[in-house]
Amino acid sequence: MSVPITFLKGVKTIRAAQLAKLGVYTVEDLYELYPKSYEDRSIVLKICQLEAEQSVTVRGYVKSVNVHRLNNKVSVTNLRIYDETGNMRISVFNGKYGQMQFNVGGLYAFYGKVIRDSYGVSMTNPAITECSDGSDNSFFTMQPVYPLTKGLTQNILRKTVAEALKVAPPSYETLPKAVLDKYGLLRRDVALKNLHFPASSEAAKESIRRFKFEELFTMQLMLLMLKDEEEKVQNGISFKNAEAENKISEFISALPFELTEGQKKVWREISENMDDCRAMNRLVIGDVGSGKTVLAVLAMLKAVSAGYQAVFMAPTEILAEQHYNSVSKMLSPFNIKVWLVTGALNAKEKRETLSAIESGEAKCIIGTHALIQPTVKYGRLGLAVTDEQHRFGVRQRAMLAEQANTPDVLVMTATPIPRTLALILYGDMDISALKTLPRGRLPIKTYALDYSMYKRICNWILRLVGEGRQVYMVYPIIEENEELPLHSASDRYNELSNGIFKDVRCGLLHGKMTSAQKESVMRDFKDGKIQILFATTVVEVGVDVPNAVLMVVENAERFGLAQLHQLRGRVGRGNLQSYCALFSEKITERMKIMEETTDGFELSEQDLVLRGPGDFFGVEQHGLPPFKIANLYRDTEILQLASRAAKEVLANREHFGDFLQYIRKKYPQRVQL
Repeated sequence: MSVPITFLKGVKTIRAAQLAKLGVYTVEDLYELYPKSYEDRSIVLKICQLEAEQSVTVRGYVKSVNVHRLNNKVSVTNLRIYDETGNMRISVFNGKYGQMQFNVGGLYAFYGKVIRDSYGVSMTNPAITECSDGSDNSFFTMQPVYPLTKGLTQNILRKTVAEALKVAPPSYETLPKAVLDKYGLLRRDVALKNLHFPASSEAAKESIRRFKFEELFTMQLMLLMLKDEEEKVQNGISFKNAEAENKISEFISALPFELTEGQKKVWREISENMDDCRAMNRLVIGDVGSGKTVLAVLAMLKAVSAGYQAVFMAPTEILAEQHYNSVSKMLSPFNIKVWLVTGALNAKEKRETLSAIESGEAKCIIGTHALIQPTVKYGRLGLAVTDEQHRFGVRQRAMLAEQANTPDVLVMTATPIPRTLALILYGDMDISALKTLPRGRLPIKTYALDYSMYKRICNWILRLVGEGRQVYMVYPIIEENEELPLHSASDRYNELSNGIFKDVRCGLLHGKMTSAQKESVMRDFKDGKIQILFATTVVEVGVDVPNAVLMVVENAERFGLAQLHQLRGRVGRGNLQSYCALFSEKITERMKIMEETTDGFELSEQDLVLRGPGDFFGVEQHGLPPFKIANLYRDTEILQLASRAAKEVLANREHFGDFLQYIRKKYPQRVQL
């Protein structure tokens, strides 16, 4: 049962609103507001033992107290304290401990980060307690450090959590007893108390391990349940057909290039899936330019040749048009008409197209999310291909698959994902990794630069534009922001298009523009009407502009490796040598890594090492609960145990029926998806 947070003493309307900003609405939510770290105040050192940057506790007698008012808003209390080994300064700003009367000669304890400079050692705004006979010894324990929001302090949150554990102690277990026993996990009630107020660092570690295990176990179990349900579905389609095989052979022979070994391998996997009567649900992970589109067309040709409809869904109208043009060209020798469905169709075109789709006349259909509107009814849908999975949620994919016979689903993504993590995160799908690039594709030359090189790059851009080439210039923000001292797309566009690039056709693209405006700008860039495109990361998933040969990214330190790699992939789409220039005030490790490799899979591994997965894979789009404490990269050992436990629970579901029912009730929409 969910107990509202206002049940707790001291939590009224204002405090409840502050907690809501942290996602806390119930006592249960408060339990799951996991500490991000701890202050270990049990380590007490003498003044002579203090070293810079340490966070420790020190006891000392007050030698002097001086209060200085710096201005109307700021005051500082300076204490000089001493013990038998030395003395130091304590500075407290704005009366942080205004209620505390510091008595000269009194003994106090201070916890904080040690600063060492030419004046000696000091602490600024430490936690403070008076050491007297009746003093509270809880100060000298491990204290949780929570995420904060305006109006909340660590002390307020600590008191609120302590109150919750006292008046509404956790009364139920969320993991099966057999799993707790086998994997040596703490009971939930014990773990929660030790997580928030641990008696020791070991107690904290054991509690953290339990909740990391629970998150990873739940994720794995839900994915396995989803895959298990899908594998039971036998009303899929077998596309095994002699005529289809002949057309496939003819298509491959007619290609102006030979398929890479990677493409051949992945096509075999797709083809075998399509021959099976069980519905295919396959993810193809291929780096930018690895040749995923050809595989999609092969699958569509196979489906259409067997008498079924095939749809290809892209995230934007301009990308849908790009696929429409390339697929039409590839399938024209087989007299297969390709239909385009976007929001740009007029009433008559829309009516005719929807009628052709419903009757089954339209066999090969390409479009945007317009393809999954309720008004679109399919006569005999056999295959659904989606481009750039992270732009579509599971719900859209599920809607597309709601047919009498479950269509095969082929998902294409250019976001390289380490295979070990892909197997876990996309546990409901079969996975193909396409790593080899087509022959003749020139690797993009990448340069990590500081701003001393900026003018030289601008002059180079003028030369490239003079040769008829095009350039992307990408920024982390749209407009200048006092809180973020970064270069912005709008300001650089105004500055450079009226300055050094005044004789060049420049364009601006960002997320605040309407879809129609963005489509128009990208179309002008594709058609060569814009020579330099200033943009935010909305170009990350964009159209092919073979004439664009340089990608300039400013404030590159603000982007992860995966995002930088996606941006770099916007150039090098033709047979021209292409370049990427990464700018920052100070060259970072990520920028150096980008200089050294163009392998997206290697970069994705490095990205996880540097920053962890975050929402890199769009976990929420897969209907999974977000991670509050677990980390997919750092917790691989726990992940392996959790994966094993999830398989054991499903294999013995007759013993775990109540628990599986609990999971279904806790995540009804997610399990359904």
